[in-house]
Amino acid sequence: MKKLFKVALVAVGMLFAGNFANAQTKIGHINFNQLIDMMPETKTVTTQMQAYQKTFIDQLTSMNNEYTTKGQEFQKNQATMTDAVRTVKGNELQDLQKRMQDYQNNAQQQVDAKRQELGKPLIDKATAAVNAVAKEKGYAYVLDSSQVSLLVSPDADDLMAAVKVKLGLK
Repeated sequence: MKKLFKVALVAVGMLFAGNFANAQTKIGHINFNQLIDMMPETKTVTTQMQAYQKTFIDQLTSMNNEYTTKGQEFQKNQATMTDAVRTVKGNELQDLQKRMQDYQNNAQQQVDAKRQELGKPLIDKATAAVNAVAKEKGYAYVLDSSQVSLLVSPDADDLMAAVKVKLGLK
């Protein structure tokens, strides 16, 4: 009997503690990608990224034109070439194609690294604003509604307006 009373007392205590914890939890959400897009710095970063990408695109276009020209020349003169020349020219085309693929992969890695480098200050600024608003308004959790799709969730407040004010956005 005494043991049953202790178990019941612990269960009731846990029930009250659980209800108290739930009552204290505030959940908010914000579309983080939309917030980043609204920031004026995003336009500058986008322009810089496009200029950076253009240098790689121009070089790749030049390499592709060279490959196309050599390929057409190979096709046109293939019948009159000796086996040795045909093999050498075929190897040259394969080597050029491999260099193009390697250049494209390297360029993509460099563009991704540059995007992260230029985007980090924006993300840090937006994250700091979201954290400040969440702290000011007493939110325990803030979900990124552009990334998270919850099928069932408790009601939450959209913090976009408050964060926009914090960042000075209209």
